[in-house]
Amino acid sequence: MARAKSEARFHRHVRGEGVPQDPAAAVRHLRLAEQRHADAQFRLGDCYYNGKGVPQDRAEAVRLYRLAAEQKHASAQCSLGICYCKGVGVPQDRAEAVRLYRLAAEQKHAAAQCNLGICYFRGEGVPQDWAEAVRLYRLAAEQKHAAAQCSLAICYERGEGVPQDRAEAVRLFRLAAEQKHAVAQSKLGFCYERGEGVPQDRAEAVRLFRLAAEQKHAAAQCNLGFCYFRGEGVPQDRAEAVRLYRLAAEQKHAAAQCNLGICYFRGEGVPQDRAEAVRLYRLAAEQKDAHAQFSLGICYERGEGVPQDRAEAVRLYRLAAEQKDAHAQFSLGICYERGEGVPQDRAEAVRLFRLAAEQKHAAAQFALGLCYERGVGVPQDWAEARRP
Repeated sequence: MARAKSEARFHRHVRGEGVPQDPAAAVRHLRLAEQRHADAQFRLGDCYYNGKGVPQDRAEAVRLYRLAAEQKHASAQCSLGICYCKGVGVPQDRAEAVRLYRLAAEQKHAAAQCNLGICYFRGEGVPQDWAEAVRLYRLAAEQKHAAAQCSLAICYERGEGVPQDRAEAVRLFRLAAEQKHAVAQSKLGFCYERGEGVPQDRAEAVRLFRLAAEQKHAAAQCNLGFCYFRGEGVPQDRAEAVRLYRLAAEQKHAAAQCNLGICYFRGEGVPQDRAEAVRLYRLAAEQKDAHAQFSLGICYERGEGVPQDRAEAVRLYRLAAEQKDAHAQFSLGICYERGEGVPQDRAEAVRLFRLAAEQKHAAAQFALGLCYERGVGVPQDWAEARRP
C-alpha cells in the first residue's frame, strides 16, 4: 500500500496533477517505492538516464533497469537492451541487447519488437534476416508503433524482406506520419515529390518536409531546402534554401553540407566564397558523400578555393566513381584520356566513359562515341559511334 501511494505521488509530481510539476519531488517519492517494485525501479532508471530530477547517471540507470528487468518488466528489458546496443552505461554488447529485446518482445512490447527487428535488419547481434525483421516490424506496427510502421514501410519501399510495394509503403508512412514521426513525414514527402506510390504532388511534399523540419529532422530540412532552391512546390527562394541547408549541415547531414557548399561555390543565396565551399565539400566528402567528393575534385582540378592539385582531383573522382557517380566517372575518364593527374590510358578512359554513358550521362555518351569514331582506346567502329 505504501509503495502504491508513493508511486501515485510520483505520477502527480511528474505530470503536475494537483501539485506543481516537480521532477525532484517525483524522484524522492519514487525512491521510497524503489525496493523490489519493478515499475518504480524502471521509472527511477529513466530519471537517471535522462537526468530528470537527479544528475544524469547512465550507470545508475542501467543498475535500476537491470533490477526491474530481472522481475520481467518488459519496458525495463527493452531500455536495458538499448543501453547494451548503444554502449551507454555498460560496454556495448549487441548480442546481449538482442537477448533483452527478445525477452520484452515475447511480452508483446512494441518498442522491443521494433528494436529486435532493427537488429535482424542490420545483422547486429544476430545473423541478418530481413524476413524476420519484417515479421517483427509488423507485430509492432499492428500495435500502432510509429517507428515500426516507418521501418516496415522502408522494407516495402525497397523490396527488402517483402516484395516491393510502394503503395503499401505510402500507407505505412502515412500511419506513422499521422503520429508525428519525423522520419515518416520526410519519407512520405519524398514519395509525393517523386510520385512513387502516390500521384506526384510537390506542394504536399513541401508540407510534409516542413512538418519534419520543424522537428529538426536534418534530411527533411535538406529536402525542404532543395524545394526552395529549385522553386518546386514553393516559390523559389535561394536565401531560404541556404538557411535550411545550414540547419541540416549543422547536424552533420552530408547532402546538406554539399548543397550548402554548392551555394557558396556559385554565390546563390549567399555571397560567393569558394574557400567556404571547399570546407563544406570536405566535411561531406569525409562522410563518403559521392557528390561532395566529385565537387571537391573539381575544386582541386581547377584550383578553385584550393591550390590546383590534379592528383588529388583524381583521388577524389575515383572515390566518387567507385560509388557509381556518373559525373565522377566521366571526369575521371577525361583525366585518363588526357593524362592529367594519372598516366594517360585511353582504354581506361573508354571504360569509365562507358560506365557513365550507361547511366545516361550525355557528355559521356558523346565522348564514348568520339572514341569509337576515331578509334581511340577502342577499335574504330562507325556504327557504334553513331548508335543512339
